Amino acid sequence: MFDVLVIGGGINGAASAAALSAAGAKVALVEARDFAGFTSSESSNLIWGGIKYLETLEVALVRKLCLGRNKLMRAYPEAIKETRFLAVVDRKSRFPAMFLWLGAWIYWWLGNRFTRKPRYLSRHDIASEETIVKAANLTGGLMYSDARLVDGDARFVLNLVKKAIGFGAMTINYLAVTRLQREPGGTWTATVVDGVTGRESCLQARFLVNAAGPFADELNRQAQFETSTHHVFSKGIHLVVDRITDSNRVLTFFADDGRMFFAIPLGDKTCIGTTDTPVESPLTRVSDADRKFVLDNINNCLNLATPLTKDDILTERCGVRPLAMARSREYKTGQWLQMSRKHVLQASEKLGMVSIFGGKLTDCLQIGGEVCGALSNFGCQLQMGKWYGEPGLKSRDRFAARLREVIQIPEQNIDLPWDRLWRMYGVGAIEILESILSENRGAELVIRPAKICRAELELIRNQEMVVTLEDFLRRRTLLAQTHGLSELASMPGIRAACEVLFGNQAEQRYEEYFQMHPPIEIQSSHTNKNINAKVEVVRKP
Repeated sequence: MFDVLVIGGGINGAASAAALSAAGAKVALVEARDFAGFTSSESSNLIWGGIKYLETLEVALVRKLCLGRNKLMRAYPEAIKETRFLAVVDRKSRFPAMFLWLGAWIYWWLGNRFTRKPRYLSRHDIASEETIVKAANLTGGLMYSDARLVDGDARFVLNLVKKAIGFGAMTINYLAVTRLQREPGGTWTATVVDGVTGRESCLQARFLVNAAGPFADELNRQAQFETSTHHVFSKGIHLVVDRITDSNRVLTFFADDGRMFFAIPLGDKTCIGTTDTPVESPLTRVSDADRKFVLDNINNCLNLATPLTKDDILTERCGVRPLAMARSREYKTGQWLQMSRKHVLQASEKLGMVSIFGGKLTDCLQIGGEVCGALSNFGCQLQMGKWYGEPGLKSRDRFAARLREVIQIPEQNIDLPWDRLWRMYGVGAIEILESILSENRGAELVIRPAKICRAELELIRNQEMVVTLEDFLRRRTLLAQTHGLSELASMPGIRAACEVLFGNQAEQRYEEYFQMHPPIEIQSSHTNKNINAKVEVVRKP
């Protein structure tokens, strides 16, 4: 019997599980796919205050998001980096450059002046500082700051899941809830099916948290929770291409429809997007119209020797934003972009259930706190403590001490991305160093182009619940987001990595991945059906 069953392993579920388990609750977190296997791995990887919401005068929302951004930047100084955004304004823009510059100052003040100051740029300044941008038709621009997730959204979510595990939570991916039953005594029984083995079992809990993202409405129906809020869906896509600028800024433009769209650093590539179009179902994919929209707009804004085409697309990201909307309202097509992006929590003390609608990476800490508050009101005994953030100075000093030992190993020239290892794994990076010190092969580069060593792969295998090769390539690393399928297939070390991760199932997992991803048309990760593979896999918590 658990105190709380959290259903959904995206950002909302991961934050809820970490906050609740840190507060002393006995928590189970289940996810039908991989952790961050749907919406939470298809974002723009930005931690931002939502400057665009000033246009709809959602000042309170912007204030909350800015404070949430600041809190995350303090807690994750390595994983979340302040990033300069260069926003350019052309003659067709709805707003003059000076007006936007004034808005950027308001934005800066709403964020308690936490980041670097905004700066106005003339057309000539832009042409000088960012030569890739077409400056001829510009009236000016501005530089302001927000932040981004250096290693991607899925890694951030996974590290919150690992926080929950550290506080005693049970977390299982590829475990789908197929039935919910409210028992006479007031507890919940959830029937769950293992997507790998097909086995059915039951979990019991006193309270239920619905963090199923775009599938939350269906889960509420199963639980017979009649809410006054429901979801509508907005599709957002990104195209990943070779790096278009070395400045490490986010380039911000206004698309043909007046929306902001971005060119964002992603590893050593550039991620371009996003779209914002209403769809009926969360199960969607990139269309030719989506590709044309993004490519046409970016080509209109950049000085490229050759315009980008579909052939330049390395990978694609496609997801839906579940937007919270009152059932008493109906959106009109022309008002779609003005819909609020606020999250909503609805709680039923009678059912002992909390349902989360909407949500963003930036307000995950707020959501975790609100879920704890709601369950406390239901009688769940919680003592709030610190449940997020990177390791402290003592752990960092231990890492530095171990690193000095590794560097001094005689007759070895070990060249590994130490900053990345610390950023991604925290205290786990110390285990990687200890493995290198104790094993002759620990420092061996298995995937040489990405500088992924055997000790890192062993840590991923033992601690990060990898079930499929896609889990590793797409969500534990950025490899499948920054390399095309043919490049991955020919990349030295992928098969060897499979052997470390999956043992005697290595060849099966390798073939499974490349057969499920067609070589011609790029697919978004959530069209992969390999969660139904009837293969026994050990998932280590």
